[in-house]
Amino acid sequence: MKDASVGINDNLSRVLILVTFAPFMNNSEFNSSKVIDESRQGSATLLDNTSEAGKRKLYLESYGCQMNFSDSEIVASVLMEQGFVTTPDPKQADVVLLNTCAIRENAELRVRQRLQDFKNEKRSRPGLIIGLLGCMAERLKTRLLQEEKLVDLVAGPDAYRDLPALISQVDSGQKAVNVLLSREETYADISPVRLGSNGVSAYISIMRGCDNMCSFCVVPFTRGRERSRDPESIVQEARELFDQGYREVTLLGQNVDSYIYAGGGLKKDILTEEQKANSTSFAALLKMVAEVSPDLRVRFSTSNPRDMTNDVLHTIAEYENICNYIHLPVQSGSTSMLDRMNRGYTREMYEERIEAIKRIIPDCAISTDIITGFCGETEEEHQETLSLMEWVGYHFAYMFKYSERPGTMAHRKFKDDVEESVKSQRLSEIVALQQKLSHKRTRTMNGQTFKVLVEGPSKKSADHLKGRNSQNAVCVFPKDNHKPGDYVYFVAEECTSATLIGRTVSDFVTV
Repeated sequence: MKDASVGINDNLSRVLILVTFAPFMNNSEFNSSKVIDESRQGSATLLDNTSEAGKRKLYLESYGCQMNFSDSEIVASVLMEQGFVTTPDPKQADVVLLNTCAIRENAELRVRQRLQDFKNEKRSRPGLIIGLLGCMAERLKTRLLQEEKLVDLVAGPDAYRDLPALISQVDSGQKAVNVLLSREETYADISPVRLGSNGVSAYISIMRGCDNMCSFCVVPFTRGRERSRDPESIVQEARELFDQGYREVTLLGQNVDSYIYAGGGLKKDILTEEQKANSTSFAALLKMVAEVSPDLRVRFSTSNPRDMTNDVLHTIAEYENICNYIHLPVQSGSTSMLDRMNRGYTREMYEERIEAIKRIIPDCAISTDIITGFCGETEEEHQETLSLMEWVGYHFAYMFKYSERPGTMAHRKFKDDVEESVKSQRLSEIVALQQKLSHKRTRTMNGQTFKVLVEGPSKKSADHLKGRNSQNAVCVFPKDNHKPGDYVYFVAEECTSATLIGRTVSDFVTV
């Protein structure tokens, strides 16, 4: 068992910067690869610019889930090849790109405000180029380009290779658009620039798109159909990261459990039994990445209950360096609600997956996503969600009020009829329960010894370091002679609701 350019002065440089934003719906410090660390929100990240002289300059801002931030690393890589460098000051940039999220209304509102800010800047600097990337691109391209005139270029998630050409098109005095969704694009041959990295942990995108068509979700419309990346390119990227000193990788996808590679193309086109027999599954990919080195930790996000197989669970149990942590979104504890959400499973099916996790990986931490106030939600359905939370005993959860998104099945088929006050009240009840569950889970770790990967300094003390154990719990301990990238044995002596506090020891001990 495992241990626990028209209008642009050619003499100017263009500078690239990433500023990170993402919504945290729980103040817990328990980290998840699905949502960016709250401490990074609004921070600027610079690349190592060896020489800025004569280089082009760009400012990039990213919103939303970790997939978007991973995409920003691809964008940075593409543009660096064209001579871009970075700056902490957007006023020094002559090109601004916003990589956007369309999952929630609040993210769109924030992006619109930022676009207006940059439009105001453009009044004093007419040569400034403003571009919109990501999930908002397809739905809002006409309005933002032609009607509101907030942007000069629009590029969808599959068009980032085309950015140099799009920028050149704007340089020549034209508007530029590419929002075509691809059947093949996975950016497998592009080595992403690691933006805002701690030098210890990195993300590897293993697939793009989604075929699930959940009724509340815009992802299939903004990111296209599922296609998986060549596993050899994933393993090679993991190997390169390890050689560069990284000690943890997180494999990213909208639904990693449905990863399947049979030579390229869309998942839906892998039809024959021969194709499936000769394909690489997610369980097989996990093994391949884990075998890069026993000192390379492997995490993944996000899973779908209907696609998670026992093969994946047995693989996690087999390899000590695959972390005992699974993020398994449930969204609701009510079968009738899950049907309206088009999730493809019942409460009973979800419970069976939880039982399998606890049976095969007894010390596995489990987190989830929950949406409250979805169309037609009754008090009884809400109570079913609360009872499921109690039954599972989640370590952590991302909890949201339902936000209707244009173009989704729910927008076309259902009425957003739960009053805002009811949504807020139900969310408060869910958050309160999860705080209790999180604290209970953290307390059970007191007195235990864990292998912890050191990530960097503690937020509250320069004399302390922080890291995470296999279960993804934050651990804080005296600095001593340890440094980021080290593995240490850590004894938890006390805890907050989400953080373990203790000391390092030379080996596993019982307290």
